[in-house]
Amino acid sequence: MEHDEQQPSKAVDTEYEVIEPGHSYRSVTDHISAIVLTRKTPKTWLIGFGVSFMVLSLLLMSLGGLLVKGIGLWGVNQPVGWGFDIINFVWWIGIGHAGTLISAILLLLRQDWRTSINRFAEAMTLFAVACAGIYPVFHTGRPWLAYWLFPYPNTMGTWPQVLSPLVWDVFAVSTYATVSALFWYVGMIPDLATLRDRARAKGAKIFYGMLAMGWRGSARHWARYETASLLLAGLATPLVISVHTVVSFDFAVGIIPGWHATIFPPYFVAGAIFAGFAMVLTLSIPLRVFYKLEDFITNRHLDNMAKVMLATGLIVGYGYMMETFMAWYSGNPYESFLMKNRFSGPYMWFYWALITCNVLAPQILWWRRFRRNVTMLFVVSIIVSIGMWLERFIIIPVSLHRDFLPSSWGMYWPTSWDWMTFIGTLGLFASLMFIFLRLLPMISIFEMRTIVPPAEGRSKE
Repeated sequence: MEHDEQQPSKAVDTEYEVIEPGHSYRSVTDHISAIVLTRKTPKTWLIGFGVSFMVLSLLLMSLGGLLVKGIGLWGVNQPVGWGFDIINFVWWIGIGHAGTLISAILLLLRQDWRTSINRFAEAMTLFAVACAGIYPVFHTGRPWLAYWLFPYPNTMGTWPQVLSPLVWDVFAVSTYATVSALFWYVGMIPDLATLRDRARAKGAKIFYGMLAMGWRGSARHWARYETASLLLAGLATPLVISVHTVVSFDFAVGIIPGWHATIFPPYFVAGAIFAGFAMVLTLSIPLRVFYKLEDFITNRHLDNMAKVMLATGLIVGYGYMMETFMAWYSGNPYESFLMKNRFSGPYMWFYWALITCNVLAPQILWWRRFRRNVTMLFVVSIIVSIGMWLERFIIIPVSLHRDFLPSSWGMYWPTSWDWMTFIGTLGLFASLMFIFLRLLPMISIFEMRTIVPPAEGRSKE
């Protein structure tokens, strides 16, 4: 009696499955590379990119108007000198943190579940930083002089003011973007060589061949690749902590009630990871459906990301609780008034919506059936993204609009130009993501092959 072909054993994790049994090395490579190398661009991609590019045009229009007429087009005023620009800057920087955490820290901890999500999470980091960088440059009012923030040799012998938080942001964010870009690109080199060897069009062979930089997969290449990856991971790991810590110093070094707090650095870092994993889930859930990647981005990955989101959400909730407690315990009348203003002031609905989105909604993730429910997880991730944006709104305009002197109180409302700029950055982010999905492998091919047991009798190429 003939025996069926022996199926590969499941992964070491007895509870979860890394990838569906029966996939060979060749089928993994075929599946992922075919998304990029297919000759005909899918209609859904064209529609998505077209819509994203139309939204991106709003950003170009708003920035063009800003250059002509100045930042008076925005809703900033006295006393709220920081509005949508800084809100969205901090929001975008926070979103980028999950990519570095997944890529660097989980790599150093040898967590194999990061393999299916690290590539597009790293891309998400770069695109989010690109969106964030627009705001502080244009917020200065003279973006053509932004190079003054860098310490370059000049005839006047002047240097940037190192006591300015704006200069801290420039160094922190530029370093973060540089290391993240290097880490992302170095990690793709073996996959770029795979696309080079499998491409049929001459132009594609040249394009991927140039990006692969002569990779041949020799032992020397792999040894240097592993060394470079570990070094970059070691550099990126402290950046996850330091970058958003520096961003939190923009507020913590001020004397405004609600800002001058020692809890801000860990509070901001946890919030950044919270928002970042929410965005990773928001992206990965549709991608696994449209590109039929359920065998690669499995329930195990969604479950683990939900657990991280739940843990960081609890830390963020603890931060809210400590803000309230310290406002009462310190006996500072200005801090006490700030919390009362958040609870029952003109922006109270924003604050209670924030608590609902960031504290109450993630609590359903305690139950495994909700963590495994794709629709529910997608909804929660979007709610958390909205909640983290509301958090930045509460921290910045709500803290500024009523400060020490009642005579200088005011209200802040964003203008249509503020909304155009923000929605336009969403279009920029989506457009860059669509280009990435079409031209580069969204999942690491060679890393997936290291955790997939080959089917008997199939090629390991």
